[in-house]
Amino acid sequence: MEVGKKYFEELIDEMKADRGVTQDVELTADDLKELASQFKAEYKSKIGEDFPDDPKEQLMGAIKAVFRSWDNPRANVYRRDNDIPYSWGTAVNVQSMAFGNMGDDCGTGVAFTRDPATGEKGLFGEFLTNAQGEDVVAGVRTPMHISEMEQKFPEAFKQFNEVCKTLENHYRDMQDMEFTVEHGKLFMLQTRNGKRTAQAALKIACDLVDEGMRTEQEAVLMIDPRNLDTLLHPQFDAKELKAATPIGKGLGASPGAACGKIVFTADDAEKWNANGEKVVLVRLETSPEDITGMKASQGILTVRGGMTSHAAVVARGMGTCCVSGCSDIVMDEANKQFTLAGKTFKEGDFISIDGSTGNIYDGIIPTVDATIAGEFGRVMAWADKYRKLKVRTNADTPADAKKARELGAEGIGLCRTEHMFFEADRIAAFREMICADTVEEREAALDKIMPYQQGDFEKLYEALEGNPVTIRFLDPPLHEFVPTEEADIEALAKAQNKSVAQIKAIIDSLHEFNPMMGHRGCRLAVTYPEIAKMQTKAVIRAALNVKKAHPDWNIVPEIMIPLVGDVKELKYVKKFVVETADAEIAAAGADLKYEVGTMIEIPRAALTADDIAKEAEFFCFGTNDLTQMTFGFSRDDAGKFLDSYYDAKIYENDPFAKLDQTGVGKLMEMAVKLGKDVRPEMHCGICGEHGGDPTSVEFCHKIGLDYVSCSPFRVPIARLAAAQAAISEGK
Repeated sequence: MEVGKKYFEELIDEMKADRGVTQDVELTADDLKELASQFKAEYKSKIGEDFPDDPKEQLMGAIKAVFRSWDNPRANVYRRDNDIPYSWGTAVNVQSMAFGNMGDDCGTGVAFTRDPATGEKGLFGEFLTNAQGEDVVAGVRTPMHISEMEQKFPEAFKQFNEVCKTLENHYRDMQDMEFTVEHGKLFMLQTRNGKRTAQAALKIACDLVDEGMRTEQEAVLMIDPRNLDTLLHPQFDAKELKAATPIGKGLGASPGAACGKIVFTADDAEKWNANGEKVVLVRLETSPEDITGMKASQGILTVRGGMTSHAAVVARGMGTCCVSGCSDIVMDEANKQFTLAGKTFKEGDFISIDGSTGNIYDGIIPTVDATIAGEFGRVMAWADKYRKLKVRTNADTPADAKKARELGAEGIGLCRTEHMFFEADRIAAFREMICADTVEEREAALDKIMPYQQGDFEKLYEALEGNPVTIRFLDPPLHEFVPTEEADIEALAKAQNKSVAQIKAIIDSLHEFNPMMGHRGCRLAVTYPEIAKMQTKAVIRAALNVKKAHPDWNIVPEIMIPLVGDVKELKYVKKFVVETADAEIAAAGADLKYEVGTMIEIPRAALTADDIAKEAEFFCFGTNDLTQMTFGFSRDDAGKFLDSYYDAKIYENDPFAKLDQTGVGKLMEMAVKLGKDVRPEMHCGICGEHGGDPTSVEFCHKIGLDYVSCSPFRVPIARLAAAQAAISEGK
């Protein structure tokens, strides 16, 4: 009936405090009768009518509640995160009960056939005597380890062990099972493939191959690529951790390290996170309603619950650090504070938690980058063996390029050259170029920038060790580079020998109503060819220098002209690029191959790709802009209305996070076919953020792209997703 659980929990907690007991089971039958009356009164005060006495009415109410749950906000969020279509709908099983709460010869439990945190083989789970299943998973009582069941119910435990083996052998995967013991008799309630951490997923996949239960290809398909993200994220600095003293300890329910400001509600976690704060969500216990707040948090800390409580299971699935069942915490949710180790922690105080050990620390402990375990390398080697798509990275700095290489990148698919203009020693020269009155003045300013660009490109070529590097020429509108502070405007006026009023007039003239569709990309090179010439010189000179130092490296610069919508634009800009590049190579007396291609990010470019392919030696899909222009809305502003679209079921996903295969995908597929019909040897890739999204990678494989390019930390995700696409297609 959608009355919050918390109202009833408060009544239970009040009665336990009044009776001086800590466990629900310590309440007497008379206490429970009184509590039932209080519950009914609470129900009536919220609903306005009596709680139904008719069992049929109760059953129908329960069935309707399950159907309703398909469309609640947390289910919609969960589906968006896990690629489950809304149209599938849900089913309801109506099943007779086995009772685990009929006395001390009864009990209930949840168990995994392997440890879901580490992947170690062996029974892992929890058990409660005289309890129902909800008591274990809701985290209301802190349960005992599954091994203690052997002393309580030896026969049922022996049978349970056999059932575990049967189920794992049948499904050839780690199982998550719920069961009840009623008067010593075992009832199996359900089994499913268990949620696991990324570390556990890799270990289980490798172990199942070694045990002969899975092939390498099947093992690759078992791992959710998105979970690899958690392996690449920071852990606590070992030295700092050694010096720190834990103030409390719970159960290490989901590995990783988290520190941030304490918040007490899921709503606050969302709000604070939206304002750029890192938060740790501290709760008595979590429930499914908290999922969006859990997602917004660095970590989750609960007072109640075990390793299979809601908080633990959801956090493991998300790859979020979680410590559960810290019963030493005295919680005061009403005043948004708690006490631990004699100290009162208020909202906004800093705390650190370790999801591996369960330790809790006051304040902030610095973190370090994670190290990658052996199974990771083994699974990645299998992925590389079976994938057909190459994986490149989007990188603008040598540090990013180096990190991407460590994570398996086979080239740079996008270097955004404008990111190199913003450093203090360069931006002044670039602003001079913008404010110049003549071509000669512009060229003089650009000459100051060129050595920096060349040096940057040399470092990128070095970092990539002869692998392909695609360099995109200047893309953003010029207004992004002009000063806004009065002092900077005055300095620019002085350097340009102009008045402040003149500089302000130039800045005003650069204002555009819709700059993302304005004077940018190849349009800048059409207006100011000297920009393209300077960048070409920097690219070619850098390549010649690095090739001289490493003659065995196959360096073939890929120059990418952005935002082309008409073949004549490309032809016009390409002419300057080719003339400049050929002159540089001839002057050096060298032999250097290079390619000039374009970014397909305007729908018209996709529609006329056969024409554009006459001039372009490669295509790279800039799906961020292609999505904006195909949908007709700005990715910077879409957040204001997308929630309404999700609520109305118009969209199920953010099209900027997950490639729209129906519309944008159709344009891509058409462009690849048209382009390769004209130029069969042409290579095509994608460098929008979709390049690291597993479902988008699968689509890129399907339409015949040669590579995907994504941010450095998403390279392993793309490698695994590419292998899964190839293996699934083979099946």
